[in-house]
Amino acid sequence: MLAMEPIPLPSHIHYELLLQLLERQTSPAFQPGSRECARVNDLIATLRKALALQKSLEGDCDRLHRPIDYRWSLNDTGSE
Repeated sequence: MLAMEPIPLPSHIHYELLLQLLERQTSPAFQPGSRECARVNDLIATLRKALALQKSLEGDCDRLHRPIDYRWSLNDTGSE
């Protein structure tokens, strides 16, 4: 049986960094209740959904015994 190549996925820290930046710095920069504040909240919700979808995909890969290669950058060639 051929070994399956690892599935490249972003490291979770990328989502966490963006979420922390948006929640701690971007959101407070806008007036509560403003259109911009609502858009930042939508962006935060979208990132949370993206992370949840990635975790679901990771679960699928785990059930299929497909290894995951968490990437830190586009230049990361994975673990070799």
